[in-house]
Amino acid sequence: MPTETFEFQVEARQLLQMMIHSIYSNKDVFLRELVSNASDALDKLRLEALRDDALGADVSDLHIAIETDRQARTLTVRDNGIGMSHDEVVQLIGTIANSGTAKFLRDLKEAESTAAAEGLIGQFGVGFYSSFMVADEVTLLTRRAGESQGTRWTSTGEGTYTIETVDSAPQGTAVTLRLKPEDTDDQLHDYVSPWKIREIVKRYSDFITWPVRMAPEAADGADGAEGADGAEGADDAPREPETLNSMKALWARSRDEVTDDEYHELYKHISHDWSAPLETIRLQAEGTFEYQALLFIPSHAPQDLFMQGYQRGIQLYVKRVFIMDDCEALMPPYLRFVKGVVDAQDLSLNVSREILQQDRQIQLMHRRLAKKVLSTVKDMMSAEPERYATFWREFGRVLKEGLLSDFENRETILGVSSFATTHDKDEPTTLRQYVERMKDGQEHIFYLTGESRQAVENSPHMEAFRAKGVEVLLLTDPVDEVWVQAEPAFDGKQLRSVAKGEVDLGTEEEKKEAATEREGRQQEYADLLGWMTDRLSGTVKEVRLSSRLTVSPACIVSDTHDVTPALENMYRAMGQDVPQVKRILELNPGHPLVSGLNRAHAERGEEDGTGLQETAELLHDLALLAEGGELGDPSRFVRLMADRLERTL
Repeated sequence: MPTETFEFQVEARQLLQMMIHSIYSNKDVFLRELVSNASDALDKLRLEALRDDALGADVSDLHIAIETDRQARTLTVRDNGIGMSHDEVVQLIGTIANSGTAKFLRDLKEAESTAAAEGLIGQFGVGFYSSFMVADEVTLLTRRAGESQGTRWTSTGEGTYTIETVDSAPQGTAVTLRLKPEDTDDQLHDYVSPWKIREIVKRYSDFITWPVRMAPEAADGADGAEGADGAEGADDAPREPETLNSMKALWARSRDEVTDDEYHELYKHISHDWSAPLETIRLQAEGTFEYQALLFIPSHAPQDLFMQGYQRGIQLYVKRVFIMDDCEALMPPYLRFVKGVVDAQDLSLNVSREILQQDRQIQLMHRRLAKKVLSTVKDMMSAEPERYATFWREFGRVLKEGLLSDFENRETILGVSSFATTHDKDEPTTLRQYVERMKDGQEHIFYLTGESRQAVENSPHMEAFRAKGVEVLLLTDPVDEVWVQAEPAFDGKQLRSVAKGEVDLGTEEEKKEAATEREGRQQEYADLLGWMTDRLSGTVKEVRLSSRLTVSPACIVSDTHDVTPALENMYRAMGQDVPQVKRILELNPGHPLVSGLNRAHAERGEEDGTGLQETAELLHDLALLAEGGELGDPSRFVRLMADRLERTL
């Protein structure tokens, strides 16, 4: 039959040249592309054979075969799938006649990064042409099932390709690459080496439906020992092809068909963790966009969970073909500890991270997976409290990051969170349990943040709450300082800091009595409060009487909507310029030091000189130290204290 020679389109020729010169950062993906195409051809043949009884195709042993010839330096990927007709070869392989070719090339040239360039290629769908990265010549021999003649397509990728009709061709498609010389500097590996082929297939194509078989090398190969796989005296014995992939896509099988040991084995393979997972999560979405997910919650947190550059553990597959290891777009950062596999049906094989972040289907998967993980934790909390306790101990700190970023699921995250509390020294509490224990008339969920449980429990801000028996959440994780600023609510109850604003505890009758008493105290201490507000105006915005103190003489509180000092320090540590926020000094009128200061001020007033002012300064600094704050002028505080102690001797 005559051989026809054609020229590539100008745009197609430019595209091929750009691909040949390493647009792909990893040249190994060429084999992934060819195996994936072969798998698709086998899927199509199986469906076609079911629809058309007269097709006459042999479907008894559908498989993919990889053959190598070390001496000729060729690699062939062969399948016995649906194959292609002459017209299909011309349309699908011989040209790149899709619309928008010129625009695609402009975008490709303008792409600022290699990853973006790879993504554009993925959008265009020309994975077959990645073969030219590793081959000087590519030959495709194919025959469509049900037809008698085949077609051979050959090209060096330079500018032309040839097409001829052949009388004898096996059903399916065989792609033969005449490989370029090995060049490790250019990431051109030895693609006729059995170990390299095993590595690529295991990494990218381990779970596809069909067996990927590798024919044994000839006994007289260039490296005879490797070709014989180390066997001696077996040159005359026929050797069976080696199946390279496991075909065990556990996420595609029903739960009844898979044992826990198999799930655990997959988890260990994905996570490199030798412990069994704490929880296994299955998800199957059907409809316009189909995907399957098999997720795992580890039983312990990795040491680098909070380190910059921590790699997330969700692997992305498309039709069981491996795409990428740590697909960040599939899971929010606060669930970065989740490991697993997501297998989508309708994504391009060559998607880049930039495209994934913008893909609507990926965003839908992202939302659904996050909700599924949170609902699993919620179920664990109610049905398996011991396992939940392990989960929260290991991952509670990172899960609370979602309160800052995932507003859609904030209520759910709060619902599955646990916090240390004054109710029990050992056991944390959920907000649901807190609300059930709230006293009559209590309107808010109270909390206090700090560096440690001991520091928070001993804070002066806690005195009235301890006296009244009102439960307070003790928040000591750094992330707590940030998310509570949003004043979230749970079950209609606002979370309120005991170190902010006014405190009004007790029943309605008790509140009325306290208000009457406060008015009387306010008149009694009005002059002192005004004088101290004026004298301490450089450090505080107001001095007022306190309803939260029972033992300490004074404490410092923030206004309801002010940023806390700890959060100010966090922002400054991150290089942000945060203005200094003045706070409020509250005095305990029942403390002897405060009542004595009030009498002294009433008796001596301005005649006392600096004595009363120094006492006011010391009172402020003592309150600051009591809450774990830092003094503005430690040396002055030490000098004033030393002088006062000296006078007592």
